[in-house]
Amino acid sequence: MGIGDKIDNMTDDAAGKAKEATGKATDDEGLEAEGRADQSKADLKQAGEKVKDAFKN
Repeated sequence: MGIGDKIDNMTDDAAGKAKEATGKATDDEGLEAEGRADQSKADLKQAGEKVKDAFKN
């Protein structure tokens, strides 16, 4: 996994966590769900990068 991809995934995950926390604090279920979805996307991207790395070796 390239360092740039790793940073992008971490950034996406952090943004998702921030959205989720903001949604909880403001009782906005839509924003909270959007934050969880963003975190899931980041996790999937990271898993895909790990698979690519496994096949490179």
